[in-house]
Amino acid sequence: MEPLLTHPTGTVAEAFAQRAIAQEATRLSPLATPSYPAIRVAQEPECGLRTPFQRDRDRIVHSKSFRRLKHKTQVFIAPAGDHYRTRLTHTLEVAGISRTVARALDLNEDLTEAIGLGHDLGHPPFGHIGEAVLDSCLRERFETGFRHYEQSLRIVEVLERDGRGLNLTEQVRDGIACHSGRSPAPSTLEGAIVRLVDRIAYINHDIDDAVRAGVITRADLPAREIAVLGSSGTDRIDVLVHDLVEHSSIAEAIVQGPEIGAAMDELRSWMFEHVYLGPEAIREHARVATLLRSLFDHYCDHPEDLPVLASPDPGAELDIAQRVSDHLSGMTDRYCIRVFEELTIPRSLD
Repeated sequence: MEPLLTHPTGTVAEAFAQRAIAQEATRLSPLATPSYPAIRVAQEPECGLRTPFQRDRDRIVHSKSFRRLKHKTQVFIAPAGDHYRTRLTHTLEVAGISRTVARALDLNEDLTEAIGLGHDLGHPPFGHIGEAVLDSCLRERFETGFRHYEQSLRIVEVLERDGRGLNLTEQVRDGIACHSGRSPAPSTLEGAIVRLVDRIAYINHDIDDAVRAGVITRADLPAREIAVLGSSGTDRIDVLVHDLVEHSSIAEAIVQGPEIGAAMDELRSWMFEHVYLGPEAIREHARVATLLRSLFDHYCDHPEDLPVLASPDPGAELDIAQRVSDHLSGMTDRYCIRVFEELTIPRSLD
């Protein structure tokens, strides 16, 4: 058997992997995903001070795509206030709540955190509106489509590190690819936690932002669901997390109780009707569609303006649909607006 650690650097590093394995054997649930052995596309020496999932977490946090999340919209386009959520703050909330759930259930916290931090790396600018517009453009012109969870996987497998990808473990890549309700179910309980907590987080912090923006008032919220879940975002998350942990512990699966789960689903439907697809969102949708469609058409007609992305196969050439999709989805909101202005607004003559 190959040693777990091939490049020890001292007595702590030499014993780290075996000590971590022993600790997980006594601390984690039999249902938890063990940290070893690391299953990667390209095998590599293990770190002497971090488990494989901790290394994945660090690779995600240090990636360019993770840093760009701070300038990507969660719901509201280019909000004027400093306290609205961004894709980055949403990601941090998901990772934090997910880790709490994993700890309570004696599952692998490091795996859960890594999935939570990486789940939205592929989200395009302008939130869900941007994703819908980009998907529509690709379907109309190329008969393909865009799904942010697939793009998140593409980022960690291919686009980061100049085409080499991050070489994350199989379990983290699975959790990233399967975090959406539109994707297949994840293969680990840790991935299932992130899939459900993602919804818990965005429903509640989007309510907070919608109230702050004046799109809704707290009095507008559906009374029955609020009575079940709680009057504040903090109360609702607390109720939802406790319910999730208690029912999952009994079921040995990641599940909600019928009353709380139904109330959350109803509240989510209400948010779609009044916030995500409400009058303000529809007005924003038209503006985002104009912007993104203009850029999409420009790059399709002028591929020479696209950056040349490195490929893991030097002999391979990406098709134009993939190149445009990679470029647009990687943009931040403000960069997207700046490029649009450069292409559409005439420059003044001195």
